[in-house]
Formats: sequence, C-alpha cells, structure tokens
Amino acid sequence: MAGFQDIIGQDRIKEHLRSALSTGKVSHAYILNGEKSSGKEFIAKVFAMALQCEKGGVEPCQECRSCRQALSGNQPDIIRVIHEKPNTISVDDIREQVNSDVGVKPYSSARKVYIINEAEKMTAQAQNALLKTLEEPPEYAVLLLLTANVDALLPTILSRCVQLNMKPAPDMLVRKYLCEQLQVPDYKAEVCVAFARGNVGRAKALASSEDFENIKAEALSLLKYIQDMDLGEIIDAVKRVTEYKVEIQDYLDLCAVWYRDVLLFKATNDVNHLIFREEIQALRRTAQQSSYEGIERIIRGLDSARRRLDANVNFELVMELLMLTIHENS
Repeated sequence: MAGFQDIIGQDRIKEHLRSALSTGKVSHAYILNGEKSSGKEFIAKVFAMALQCEKGGVEPCQECRSCRQALSGNQPDIIRVIHEKPNTISVDDIREQVNSDVGVKPYSSARKVYIINEAEKMTAQAQNALLKTLEEPPEYAVLLLLTANVDALLPTILSRCVQLNMKPAPDMLVRKYLCEQLQVPDYKAEVCVAFARGNVGRAKALASSEDFENIKAEALSLLKYIQDMDLGEIIDAVKRVTEYKVEIQDYLDLCAVWYRDVLLFKATNDVNHLIFREEIQALRRTAQQSSYEGIERIIRGLDSARRRLDANVNFELVMELLMLTIHENS
C-alpha cells in the first residue's frame, strides 16, 4: 500500500499536501528536508501518485492505471532523476533529465512530476541549471527535491520552493509499526525504537540487521565488565571494535543508551523505563559503582568521540581514549 494513511507520523506534512491536493493549489516545487531513511522517498512517492491519480482525490486510489504504473515504478510522467557518480548530481544530469525533458508535455497524465533524491548532492552548476526551470516552470510541472541537508541548497533554490521539514515520528507509532507490520518481538522493537530516535527507516533497518545484533552483543559484553578489565584487555577490546568501523555510530549509540539506562536507574531505581532492562543486574552494579559525575564524564566522552571521528582523527586513538574514560569512571 502507498497512501497518506501509511505514512508514520509527519502529520503537518500530510495535512499540507492533502490540502494542496483538495484545493488544487499545488506548488511547482517542494523541498522535503530530513535525515536519511526518515521517509522522504515514501512521502514523495505517495504525493506523486496522488497528483497523477485518475480519480483525482486527496489519496491515490491505487487501482487506476496511473496508480498501478506508479506502484510498479513505470508511470511515464513520474520521473526520478538518477546520477552515475555516487556523490554528485552534475549539471549534465539536470540538463538532460529535467531541463531538456520538462518542455515535453505529459505522456498520459495532467502533470509531470520530477523527483530529485539526495538533492544536496547537486553541484552549484547543477542547481543554477535547475533554477532556470524553477523560475519559469510549465504549468504541468511539479518538482520534488528530497534532501538530508537543506543548507547545501542555494538561497535562490530555497526561495522558489515550499520547504517541508521532516520530524521524528513518535516512538509509540514506530514501535507499533515494527510489532504489527514487521512482526518484530516487543523486546527487540524497544531497542530499535530507542536507537532510531523517530527515524522509521532506521528502525526498520536495525530490526532486520544481523550486524546490529552483533555490534550490540559486543558492546554489551564490554560495557558490563569494563570496570574489571586491565589496560591490555581494554586495548584488545578496542581492536575488536575496529571490526565495526563502518557502523561505529551504532556502537557509540549503544554505549550512550547503556549509560542513559545507568543514570536513569541510579536516579529512580525504576526498571520500567530502561531500554536494556533484561541486563538489570549489570546495570544495577554499574549504577552502584559509578558516581553521577563519572557518568556525566562518560557521556561527554562519547560526544567527544563522535566529534573526533567526524573530524577524521585516528580511529584507534579515539576509541582507546574513550575506553579509558569509560574504565576510569565506571
């Protein structure tokens, strides 16, 4: 299914797009701004289907010829701009797929919808080329720019588009989706929801990721016993972490949630709101041995590790400093 009712959260965006469809006041250009996997692509798909639906309602009927074509990815008047270079949308990409095509009237629908995913990857020249279409679009053209970094777009682009910002989906709705639609067990859904922070696509990916389960097991085995380790064992642990270099943000998130649980339990002595409540014995032990100041230093250490890794500081050095900070304050 692909209707507005299937979008999790994002009530303001749904209301805006439904209103545009019901009143016929559809803009020529929209920007959907939100982090990767937050659901921008699905919203664009639903809106494009609704725009082209032969029944003309505020929801795509999913039964007409246009909707069936859109669901199979073959609607000729819904054009997805592609790019060969993984990190760049070039000026030629925009000229060939948008500017040269937009003057040709729709093949079978009232409109032509162009979806530019990862719009932040457009070069300045590509954006300036797109600007020509945005300044004088044909009456039938609608452009949907999807981006994870709206600041990468030129002010002249922003001024000619309706900007819609994605918001984190409520945890309750994400949990319901995982449990009811994907049949994820409750305990696993709880962990995925905590890490996804309102990002439905990320929650879905975590729920089905074997790598995440492996990283989780490795992180918990370290965090539960790090206060008993000597320097050599800590260095060995750092070497094991290097296996997960690509997913290091997941590893750091796991550590952050663990110490969030430690802090919460230390302050409340309540198990009910813990993410890792199945590890209550280890959490209780860590909470008893750690001071509030020590936990705060660990959390600051995790934030520092993220910043250093983003700045391309040596990976092993960053992780060694982090592990020592955790060891000294646990």
